[in-house]
Amino acid sequence: MNWNHYRFVSVWKLQAPPDAVYAELERVEDYPRWWPQVREATRSGSETGTTRIRSLLPYDLVTTVRERRHDPAHGVLEAALGGDLDGWVRWTVTPHGRGSRVVYEQEVEVRRTLLRVLALPCRPVFRANHALMMRAGRRGLAARLEAV
Repeated sequence: MNWNHYRFVSVWKLQAPPDAVYAELERVEDYPRWWPQVREATRSGSETGTTRIRSLLPYDLVTTVRERRHDPAHGVLEAALGGDLDGWVRWTVTPHGRGSRVVYEQEVEVRRTLLRVLALPCRPVFRANHALMMRAGRRGLAARLEAV
């Protein structure tokens, strides 16, 4: 088993319509306004940028982001990641009752040296850290959509 490989799936149910959710998710540079753990998100081109993320654990992850799929008709946003994490991330937004169902998928390999060294003993802690970050993201996005 590769202890530095992670696959995450989170499902969020939100009261906002899919178009509003998708519009918010495609504005990556606004993530720090509603997602506390996304400390910075900047665009360096129309399809590229960088993010700096920090959850409860005392380390920042810096990634480059390159858009791979931007498909509003199917509610899909997908990007390749490089830097401290190497892999991909995908949002899929679909109707759910009067609101939306948002599926977040991420498959990455950790490249940051310290985290690679700590992979075996700290894997459960890293996974819990990610879960807390995702919970805060769902809450932040729900609040942002209610305010709009």
